[in-house]
This record gives sequence, structure tokens and C-alpha cells, in this order.
Amino acid sequence: MSKNSLGLSHSARKALQVHVGEAAGAEIANLIQRMAMQIEELKRGKVNVTPVVPSARREKLRSIEEETF
Repeated sequence: MSKNSLGLSHSARKALQVHVGEAAGAEIANLIQRMAMQIEELKRGKVNVTPVVPSARREKLRSIEEETF
């Protein structure tokens, strides 16, 4: 995912600014963009770990690993 595709489109950003006000809309859009960048950074740094837990907890761990954003 490139930096340009992170966050909101221009029209979504403009709609936020129209509906919640220019300053608040810009702040929300910037927050969303920063969060998207942080998520991408976490995905790049993710490492696979072999779980050393009883099998009952493995199902919970497997569902967490398969979660997408």
C-alpha cells in the first residue's frame, strides 16, 4: 500500500470538513491517515511466533492472526 493510498480520498476529506467543520474535519482526516500509516508499519514489522500454549488457546490465537484491517 503506497503512502498516497493511505487515509481518505479528497472527496471524503472534503465531506468531513463540510459536515463537522473545516478544522475538525481536517483533524479527523489527519488522525485517520496517521493511524493507517501506523497500522502499515506494524504489519511490516510483524513476526510469526510459535505459540507455546495449551490447544484451547490456540484457536483464539489463530483467529487473532487471521484478522485483517
